[in-house]
Amino acid sequence: MPVRYIRVNPVADLFAPAIRAFGNIAVVGAVTPPAANPPPDLLAVGTTVVFTDPSEARRRAPGDLGRAIALCFSQSPGPTVVTGVRVDTATPNWDAALTALETADVQIVCLANTPLTAATAAATGAIRKLADHVVSVSTTGTDGAERIGVAMLAAGATDPTIVAGALASDRMVYVAHKSTEDVAAAVAGTIAGYEPHISLLLKQVNVSSAAFTPAEIQAINGSETFSSGPAGAGVNWLVDPPLFPGQGIYLGEGYTGNPGGKKYVDITRTVDNLSFLLKATLIRSIGNLRISRSGLRALIAQMEAVLDPQVRQEVIEGYDITVPILALLDKPPATLTASELQQINDAQNQRVVEVLAAVDYAGAVHRIAITLKFE
Repeated sequence: MPVRYIRVNPVADLFAPAIRAFGNIAVVGAVTPPAANPPPDLLAVGTTVVFTDPSEARRRAPGDLGRAIALCFSQSPGPTVVTGVRVDTATPNWDAALTALETADVQIVCLANTPLTAATAAATGAIRKLADHVVSVSTTGTDGAERIGVAMLAAGATDPTIVAGALASDRMVYVAHKSTEDVAAAVAGTIAGYEPHISLLLKQVNVSSAAFTPAEIQAINGSETFSSGPAGAGVNWLVDPPLFPGQGIYLGEGYTGNPGGKKYVDITRTVDNLSFLLKATLIRSIGNLRISRSGLRALIAQMEAVLDPQVRQEVIEGYDITVPILALLDKPPATLTASELQQINDAQNQRVVEVLAAVDYAGAVHRIAITLKFE
């Protein structure tokens, strides 16, 4: 064998973390097939189908479901795919339809042409089931299954107190309107078109709606003083701002249904996205990295590789990562107390590492207070 002064043994061990979509929609609704010549591939009850073409949705799911899916696609920007699930028109089984979506790759769910009323808000009502679904799947579902729900109030309704109890969730988005169209589907399509950290305030919605009066908006939103922050009662509204040239319908706010929790929907979506990015990157560490100084520093480096790009893209302002057990491993062994040695021993024996990550998320401007002083 000839003499080789340098020997290279290349080993390919490339790893690309999983990527989570942020704008896939699921719409659950009824279908009204034509009496004459129904399509041979008419969407069956309980069937889940992914659509990429609004005309195909109208053809295979004529009625509320097809119209809602087409309205999702009509937003600009909007979704690239919409999943449709049909329920029976006479006796819709919302539970079965929502269960079929538990493992689907969707992040936004709405019910076709189903306004929030006293009946749909009840424990067995459709919107209550939607709220229960998005909370349950986001909490106990598989990684990446976190999602939000979108619902509309009845046309012309301005009372936000209907959003109460289990409905007052930071995983629900409610919209007041004066429209004859499926506003929930339209707003779901609007949300899908924007990255998670983008505020939904004053984002255009391609739907027709009459204007609310100032008194009606105050009833929906609550009273705000000149220098206060947004009030908010968990319900958004549609508006045509006079300061925008021309005419158009926009979201008047970006609230979730829980003003006392994650008040804005971009917070919920950003937390979901960052959580998935971290988990998708760190999964390769499980079973490989050691609970040692070098191993835990490698763990921190992997987390920094996820969070640093978020800082550069101005998604977050900054972050701080703390690994309590690493602070003990960095101390001279002779200076460790019996309690500290026990903590190290427990972590290595139990093979569990606690990591604390604090993220500084700066939201978009929602109000500007200007004082003009003339002298």
